[in-house]
Amino acid sequence: MTRRGMTLAVSTALLFALAVVAGAVKVPYVALTPGPVVNTLGVTKGDQRIIQVTGRQTYPPSGRLDLTTVSVRGAPGYGQLSLVEALRYWVDPEVAVVPREAYYPPGKDPEVTEAESTAQMVDSQESAALAALRLLGEKVTSHVAVVRIVEGGPSAGRLKPEDVVDSVDGQPVASAGDLRAAVVKRRPGDPVQLGVTRAGARTTVTVTTGADPDDKDRAIIGVELAERCPCKTPYQVKIGLADDIGGPSAGLMFALAIVDTVTPGELTGGVHVAGTGGIDPGGFVEPIGGIRQKLHGARNKGADHFLVPAGNWDEAQRDPPRRLQLHRVETLADAVGVLCGIGKATGQPCSK
Repeated sequence: MTRRGMTLAVSTALLFALAVVAGAVKVPYVALTPGPVVNTLGVTKGDQRIIQVTGRQTYPPSGRLDLTTVSVRGAPGYGQLSLVEALRYWVDPEVAVVPREAYYPPGKDPEVTEAESTAQMVDSQESAALAALRLLGEKVTSHVAVVRIVEGGPSAGRLKPEDVVDSVDGQPVASAGDLRAAVVKRRPGDPVQLGVTRAGARTTVTVTTGADPDDKDRAIIGVELAERCPCKTPYQVKIGLADDIGGPSAGLMFALAIVDTVTPGELTGGVHVAGTGGIDPGGFVEPIGGIRQKLHGARNKGADHFLVPAGNWDEAQRDPPRRLQLHRVETLADAVGVLCGIGKATGQPCSK
């Protein structure tokens, strides 16, 4: 063999050996990729409508209002990413490579994380139904519960998870939105008296408000709230979705699908729309994670328009997929307005 041939053979062998080693080396990262896309106006594998309404006439729509998701490669139980995989994902514009601990904190059982994701999905479905019914002018009553207390925040040591709050300084609050509106009227450092039911017993709890980290002039009490059911509503809404989809980010699309289902006509007007965003029972759209992967997932399925939470707007505008028009929304009413404007929508909210 010539010297040149020998050099080529040795180089090839070394490259092969390096590739084998790189393929075996595991890295502490996960890859976020576009996940499943589901039409909330469609049906389940059992041919049941995803949005099921009882106690009211419905108008089953035929359009597309797609919820979008993110898949996590390298999640616990599915094998860590290799160095080669991480590098391949790193150069893919549809994928984000992030530290594993950002999604799966050290010392926390992955099964607990998955259970929390499932619980968030259930809460998002309840919130979507409440927000949709309120948008349509229906009378809805529920109770406001504390689901999480910010560690070291104003309510730490004062409130407890599952406390039910029904008044602020003696004024009744009927929704999470009412409670937030009452608190933000105060200034950081002001005390507020909360009427609380804890384990069936009524009490009053005084909390000294703190400052919102993103707005130092805005008062907060440092809790995460949810509206709990059973609720008094004029009709019942049930959302059926595959068990392998979790998290809170489908709330906006569920709410829009409910509005479309219980009103005559087609809210989408024949336009293929996708979107994302958590939603609270008052109709405020909350930011989510993985916005870039969701944009690509929507476009890959043929969506022409995408509803973006206001809190994700700046990130979403950085090099979005081509031929996908983005729309910034802060509330469910904003999202309905977008649908009324982009297609020949004939749904009741557009014809009011």
